[in-house]
Amino acid sequence: MDSEIQQLAGDILNHPRFQQLRDFQHHGESNSVYDHSVAVAEAAYAIARRMRLSGDETASVIRAALLHDFFGYDWRDERFRRYLRQYSGVGRVMRMHAFIHGHIAAARAKQTFGLTERECEAIARHMFPLAAMPRTRIAWIVTLADKAVASREMTVAIGGYLSSAYRRVIA
Repeated sequence: MDSEIQQLAGDILNHPRFQQLRDFQHHGESNSVYDHSVAVAEAAYAIARRMRLSGDETASVIRAALLHDFFGYDWRDERFRRYLRQYSGVGRVMRMHAFIHGHIAAARAKQTFGLTERECEAIARHMFPLAAMPRTRIAWIVTLADKAVASREMTVAIGGYLSSAYRRVIA
């Protein structure tokens, strides 16, 4: 990890609630929400540097990128499924994890780390087009970094799944 990321966001990286993200699987079996969040922060930092953002804007990009998935629950577990079962149709769809976790993460990040409104907006909108369109450079950078990293992670996860399925077929 880049030392500037550590310097600008060490309070987040070392916080016990952020460390808990290691316990939640994300894009594939070998990828945690923590791993994903750090990778998104690294990608967003690279974009911010290339765009020559100010120090304050770069810090906001890193903080929002690290916390964009700071939702703090396992959306695959039975408790979340029970929550969804009380809704049907469009109501259920609109409460699915992909649609709600950005807002949950933003509220939780603001409460835990006292983020700015712009940082919270970047977190809440990072799931565009399933969320509202990003309106700031910070939000667009976090959104694009998340899409790039998630695409890479899902490619690895799907490749592993297909490889194991192929081994079962030829065995």
